Amino acid sequence: MKNCILAGVGGQGTVLASKLIAQTAMEAGKFARTAETIGMAQRGGSVVSHVRIGQTAEDVSSPMLPLGSADLLIGFEPAEAVRTLPYLKKGGAAVVSVKGVQPVTATLSGKSYDVSAMLSYLREQVPNLVEVDTEAICEACGSSKVANVALLGAAAACGALGLTVKEVEAALERRLPAKFLDMNRKALAQGAEAYQGANLK
Repeated sequence: MKNCILAGVGGQGTVLASKLIAQTAMEAGKFARTAETIGMAQRGGSVVSHVRIGQTAEDVSSPMLPLGSADLLIGFEPAEAVRTLPYLKKGGAAVVSVKGVQPVTATLSGKSYDVSAMLSYLREQVPNLVEVDTEAICEACGSSKVANVALLGAAAACGALGLTVKEVEAALERRLPAKFLDMNRKALAQGAEAYQGANLK
């Protein structure tokens, strides 16, 4: 059994990423369930996706992860990664974008939002933390919409889900229109490189 929690804000492609993970697992002969909890707004609200992967349907009795059970946390945004950190099990890995996107809830509350403080907290709490500069990868790939694929590249490379970068790439090839493939392949590869360059403890 492998469990993954994905956290971001609306419009970042969190749900698509969870579906790509599930599709990759199923194409590798495994069974997967997914579920989402979506916040107050389609764009700007919190989005959390749960993905559970097992060898059989019996392995995955429920799509929702219990607290402290995630092998991997994928944070599309640092504050949302901090918010969902209780789902990560001891010794689990986290792949997090270093680019902050202030959630609507923070804006409405009037609270300050400090990206560096969020990242510092994650570094203290998660020994297996991979930080991904999704903004730089998007710029290199020529699209702001490939951050989710870059994060998947790092997630696959870290091995926490038992899925390879090549398997994720094959799922992308089957799901995406041909005109978007090259930029997404590049984002996937650069995300994997971010894992290779991570200073893990």
